[in-house]
Amino acid sequence: MRALVADGSSGASLREVPDPEPGPGRPVVAVRAVSLNRGEVRSLETAPADTVPGWDIAGEVLAPATDGRGPAAGTRVVGLVPGGGWAEQVAVPVGSLSELPDGVDLGAAATLPVAGLTAQVAIQLGGTAADGRVLVTGAAGGVGHVAVQLAAHLGATVTAVVGRPERGVDLERLGASTVSVGMPREGEFDLILEAVGGETLAAALGMVAPGGHVVSYGCASGEPTTFDIRTFYARSGRLTGFQLGTELARAGRDAAARDLEALVHMLAAGQLEVCVGFDVGWDDADTAFRALLDRRVEGKAVLRIT
Repeated sequence: MRALVADGSSGASLREVPDPEPGPGRPVVAVRAVSLNRGEVRSLETAPADTVPGWDIAGEVLAPATDGRGPAAGTRVVGLVPGGGWAEQVAVPVGSLSELPDGVDLGAAATLPVAGLTAQVAIQLGGTAADGRVLVTGAAGGVGHVAVQLAAHLGATVTAVVGRPERGVDLERLGASTVSVGMPREGEFDLILEAVGGETLAAALGMVAPGGHVVSYGCASGEPTTFDIRTFYARSGRLTGFQLGTELARAGRDAAARDLEALVHMLAAGQLEVCVGFDVGWDDADTAFRALLDRRVEGKAVLRIT
């Protein structure tokens, strides 16, 4: 089979690699679409040659798991893998796999695993109440788009933070009560989902409501954060450094599949929209990589396996 293989020079090229084999609890999926995450694209700079990256996949089951667990051959699925997803085939743990209704586009579904689960699990971790006040930084990104919708669906009042006015288009329609270009000058928030780091995280720590929670899941700015700890602890606030894999492991086996299934049902029912800002064949992967790293992609970038 073919796969996008790290070439040792910040890129990846299509090459022939061995086919995966199904195993206990691990069906082989014929991949039709993948979505790109900034972390895995950045990792190409240091990835050993011959590495096949890729976390988010959607396609059809080619060979079921050898122990009979999981979906049958031919079932449309979306899944999360620890690597190897940028390939024509990949073995996927059934605990990270969800079936897809026929009406759901595979490219749209492929955006759900990392971005959707990060938003979903971070909101669960933050304990958003129906009348809560939620601030989402980086709201124009893949995680942010989903987080705004999920928080609004729960009944929270959502403030979406973007870097430029054009990045805020559609966020009010998706559920944001307020769209702020840059951090708001005032306000307190019960939950802050923070993706930027640096000065943005420092500002967020000063805006958390008494007993509130800041969940930091990214550092898009690449900048360190300096803040006055006295202001933060006087509010009895909490700061959590979030890593999706760690939180899913803590939640137990099949947690990813359960949350993915909920997201898929919302997508199929029209209760959740995903934003695909870049959609190309995988032979144009380098163009997609550059667009993502240059922040020219609103929402998610998708590669179709052709």
